[in-house]
Formats: sequence, structure tokens, C-alpha cells
Amino acid sequence: MKKILGIILGLVLLQNICIAETGVSFVYINGSNNNDDKMRNWYINGVEKLHPVMKKKFEKNKEIKTVFLNKPQYKINEKPVIFFWGDKSQKDLQFVQNQLDISKALSPTIAYKVRSMLAAYLHDAIWVQKQHNMLPILDDLNDTVISEANKGNKTVLYGYSAGTFITYEYMFNKLRYINPENLFNTISVSDDVRQFVKEHPIGNTCISALSKAQIGVVSDSGHLVFRNVDKDLETSYLKLKDATETACAPENSLTGVVNFASPLVLFYSDLADPEYELNYYNKLMMKYIIEKGLFFITVNYREDPLGFPSSKNLTIDEIEKAADIEIANPKGFVYDNSSVWSKRSFIFAHTSYWSSKRTFANAVVKAFTNGYRLQYDEKFQQKILKSNKKKIKFEMI
Repeated sequence: MKKILGIILGLVLLQNICIAETGVSFVYINGSNNNDDKMRNWYINGVEKLHPVMKKKFEKNKEIKTVFLNKPQYKINEKPVIFFWGDKSQKDLQFVQNQLDISKALSPTIAYKVRSMLAAYLHDAIWVQKQHNMLPILDDLNDTVISEANKGNKTVLYGYSAGTFITYEYMFNKLRYINPENLFNTISVSDDVRQFVKEHPIGNTCISALSKAQIGVVSDSGHLVFRNVDKDLETSYLKLKDATETACAPENSLTGVVNFASPLVLFYSDLADPEYELNYYNKLMMKYIIEKGLFFITVNYREDPLGFPSSKNLTIDEIEKAADIEIANPKGFVYDNSSVWSKRSFIFAHTSYWSSKRTFANAVVKAFTNGYRLQYDEKFQQKILKSNKKKIKFEMI
């Protein structure tokens, strides 16, 4: 009898261990010029070769073990999750190519080839930025994140090239960094609305939920435009709770983002404009990332002509001053590593992150290590700050 009870107890404990185990899924998002089957297969094959190397490098790193894999039940899943959106732009690209075919007989060969090359490499990057194309992709990506969360998996998003637009827009639209009460205190609404919101508190929400609840939308000019919520406030505001659960990323589901071969700064340069209203929400997003313990890494090869540094590497104190925000109990970090030698020609560097997978994986892990230490290792931080002062002094001479 004791033996049987011991077996039953062992099975129960084993079941509890299995339930407690949490996986980490790396979700890889493609870039431009991956429309046809040939390029799609090229991308998928590249990911499948890269992922085991990336997984191994993450698991061996001391800082990552301490911060990212600090619980024994966390493990990086064996199989990569591939989020592919290139086929969605195929119809529009085919139209452009048909127009190019018409111009072939009318243009010099060199001009025609330059047009063809620009169409192939830039069409998708421009196409995906348009809001009516981007938003359905973000919803599909969120379905993937929700699906992984339902399996007990956290996610890390890897955005390649134009895929970095998607990772940025996903965080901007889907992360729950908006406090509804604070939001209604900053926009033009009646005192009755503010009182109603105060009496009916709900948790943090996201930009997508505001749209789904028909409270506000982001306009093409970069403004968050609100409806006249005084008119049917109860209907709109109380919808927000349900919309948050379906339109926002599940709380604590996203662990971090790795952008690489990133032209994000080139295509989103309006974020530098202090008059651009959405910068206010970008600051809230940055605050959320750091306070919630997320990491946001950018890795580019030096030789990559489309790899633009995303930002200077600042300490949290410097971020607070530059963005005019207060960050409480920081745990996450943002870091750029755009000084990686790929040892490839600039012609091929943008597509060589897969073939030079060990160099790339090492660069991501180094970015994680240095990004974390810059914020939370005082000796390392002081060393970097002193080095930066020497560089500034040298540049002024």
C-alpha cells in the first residue's frame, strides 16, 4: 500500500513539475523581398540554421542565465516559430512588376534594372508601413503571441530588416503601457467622464484596444484622435476592458525584442520630431519596457548599408533626463550593437546574418550582456561613462 501511495505521490509531483515548466519561443519575423517561394524558403532555411546556434549561445551565457533564464523551469524551445508576412504584399508587388514590364521597352536597360532592384527591395518596406497593411499583420502576430502564451510559452521577437518595423509597431500598439485614468486626465473630456473613469477603474490597456473599443485611433498624421466619448461613454469605456484582453499582448508574455539588419531609423525618422504627438506614447512605451524587465536589442553589421543604429546607449538616468520620464524599479534595458564586423562585402552584408550565424549569435549575446551590465553593473557603467567622456573630449580637440 505504501509503495502504491509513493508511486501516486511521485506521479503528482512529476505532473506539477511539467505544469510549472515554462518555455521561451523565439519568433522570427521576415523582412522585405521575401514574397515568392524561393525567397520564402531562403528565409525559413536561414532561420532553421540560425536558431540552434542562437539557442545554444543564450543558454551558455552567464548574464542571460542570471537574468533571462533565472528560473530552472525556463527553457528555450527547440523549434523556432516563424511568422511570415511576405506573401501578403505579393498582389501589390505584382502590379508594380507589371508596370515595370511596360517600361522595359521604353527605358535604357540600366534604368530598367535599377527600377526593378528598387521595387524588389523597397516595395515591401514601404507597403508594410501603411497603416491598413500593418494593422492586420500586428493582429496576426498577436495571435501567435497569444497562442504561445496559451501553451505556457513566453516570446522573444526577432525582427529582420523591414521586420523591425513590425516589432516596433507591435510594441507600440500591443503593449499595455496606457493607464486609462491618466489618459482621460490628459485629453479634453468633461468632468463627468473623468469621474466615471475614476469610479470604474480597469487595468492598463494598449493603443489597439482604444481603437477596438472605438475610443480613439492613430491618424495618418501621427495623432491619437479620440471620439466624443461624452456621448456614449459607458458603452465605449466599458468595452475597453474586453478589448484589452483580445487586442493587447497578454501581460508578461513578451520577454524581449531583437532587431537586426535594421533600417528602422531611416523609415521612422519622424520620431525625432518633438512636435510629433506619438512621441509622448513612445516615452510611455520605453518606461514600460524598462520597468517590466523587457530587453530591446538592435544588432547590425558595420558593412550592412541598411543597418542603422537605433539609438545611443544611455544609462537609465540619462534616459530619464533625455525623455523627461521617471522610471521606477527598473529591470529591463535597451541596447544597440551596430559595430559588428561580418567580414562580408557590403553588397552581401544585409543578407549574411544567416550564413554568418555564429558571428551574429555572438553579437546578440554580447549586446544582451553589455546592455544589462551598462544599467545594473556599477563598475561596468562607470567604465563606459569614463570612456564616453574621453571620446567626447577627443572629438572636441
